[in-house]
Amino acid sequence: MNKNIIYIGVALIVGLLGGYLIFGGGSADTATNKVKDDHNHSEEIASGQMWTCSMHPQIMQPEPGDCPICGMDLIPAETGADGLLADQFKMTENAMALANIQTTVVGSGAIEAGTLKLSGKIRENEESNAVQVTYFAGRIERLYVNSTGERVGKGQRLATIYSPELVSAQQELLTAASLKESQPELYSAVRNKLKLWKLSEKQINSIEQAGKVQEYFPVYATVSGTVTHKMVEEGDYVKLGQPLYKIANLNTVWAEFDAYENQIASLKEGQSIKIVTNAYPNQEFNAKISFIDPLLNSATRTIVVRAVLNNRKDKFKPGMFVEGKVEGTEMQMNEAINVPASAVMWTGERSVVYVKTNPNEPVFEMRDVLLGNASGDTYTIIEGLQNGDEIVTNGTFTVDAAAQLQGKKSMMNAEGGKTMTGHEGHLGMQNDGSGDKMNNTNHSEMNKRIEVASKFQNQLKRVFEDYILLKDALVNDNATEAQTAAKKIGQNLAKVDMKLLTNEEAHNHWMTIQKELKNSANAIENNSDIATQRGHFKHLSAHITSGIKLFGVNQKVYRDFCPMADNNKGAFWLSLEEEIRNPYYGEAMLKCGEVRETIE
Repeated sequence: MNKNIIYIGVALIVGLLGGYLIFGGGSADTATNKVKDDHNHSEEIASGQMWTCSMHPQIMQPEPGDCPICGMDLIPAETGADGLLADQFKMTENAMALANIQTTVVGSGAIEAGTLKLSGKIRENEESNAVQVTYFAGRIERLYVNSTGERVGKGQRLATIYSPELVSAQQELLTAASLKESQPELYSAVRNKLKLWKLSEKQINSIEQAGKVQEYFPVYATVSGTVTHKMVEEGDYVKLGQPLYKIANLNTVWAEFDAYENQIASLKEGQSIKIVTNAYPNQEFNAKISFIDPLLNSATRTIVVRAVLNNRKDKFKPGMFVEGKVEGTEMQMNEAINVPASAVMWTGERSVVYVKTNPNEPVFEMRDVLLGNASGDTYTIIEGLQNGDEIVTNGTFTVDAAAQLQGKKSMMNAEGGKTMTGHEGHLGMQNDGSGDKMNNTNHSEMNKRIEVASKFQNQLKRVFEDYILLKDALVNDNATEAQTAAKKIGQNLAKVDMKLLTNEEAHNHWMTIQKELKNSANAIENNSDIATQRGHFKHLSAHITSGIKLFGVNQKVYRDFCPMADNNKGAFWLSLEEEIRNPYYGEAMLKCGEVRETIE
């Protein structure tokens, strides 16, 4: 019995000791792990770990939880974005090459080349213009110069006029001639009266000698030049001093340029200017600035800069477009950075560029900038960039498209977020990952022509034809017609059959473009203010251009650019004619702009 008690006691002691070793040690380990977990969590918080939503990357929170938009679990930002910051996105090297995306490192200093480019056109030299008038009232029996553009010489017969007043004056002359011995003063007064009507001594003597009244009298040119305006027709009754023709001497002409407000300080009278025309692209004409308008056009924010050109060889035709280059006009801004115009994108009041944030990786982010002076193809950045920043200078629109598709900040979406196509919930667009193939379409290749069915091209062409109607309405300053044309765009957009796009890449590109076209067209249709319409027209033009470049419309299309549109930020539009007709200014500045590209 005593032995049993001893055995039991020993067993209890051994059990207690083992339990302590097992469970006590485990508790210690647990405490240690807890300390470790707390330590790791603290390190995680200190490291600035952010959490985001895979479907809404604009959501960034300092701790895990649910997405406030869709309710999905948040994931670590680095895990969901390949180590990129929230506003950054990455493109593939292949996409970069196909889209010919080029970048440039920027820095401060004077504008390269120090050359100021001005756009303008040839005009008649007003100092050499004349108006041919009639010096007596009557009826035009015959015109000898019947069209504009005809050359006339001084003393050339222009017209024949029947004048009752001249008939009466001639009768007075014949009567006074018979009394000239007794009333010489009366005779002299009658002759002077005929001289004031531009009858020559020879004509007056002829009437007196013949003793007969002439019913028809010729009108002779008082100057030499080219008829620029014919103002009467045969059979018209004209008054004393009424204009018959406008005659311009084109031996010299004016080259008049529009200079922006911020360019005035770089210009002065007597400055040399080199002039180039589209008619003679390989020939430069040297001139000097002879006049700078002291008054600023409040509507266009420009002044007129004028140079006189010798035109004895008739090379310059009034209305001809010209470009002037003024050298030695460097504009230094200590804190400013100069970038190519191709790097800047505009939307409303915003100007944006795309910055390559990693010199060794195709990683980009959008950057809002503040524009300063413009000089030729160069813009000055006052705010938003720093020396050494690497920016996209070619393929900017392509990079912007990639940003939109990845839900990052873009030209059309300043806040970022997943681009909504209108096909959410459709086959291939599910959030369960079954639509990854569709969502991974490379929209960075939006300048690469894709072969599509001719029926689709025809449907797109009808949308483009409505766009041209809209453009023409804005050219004519007609807001009502612009609304009607925008409505037609929306109607024909709805008729575009997306099923015709059997190519998956083409399908996904069109979904994005169609949405933007519809939004811009609806905005124009629902707004009667033409200034607001023109703002939306800029966005509409950008996306219709993308569609035509991608799919084509079997037609030559001109891509035009106005540097003064959108508060001197510039804007593009499409046209079927090479002639510039500006939809952003209409009649106020109809010819402002140039053809930048031809799309076949």
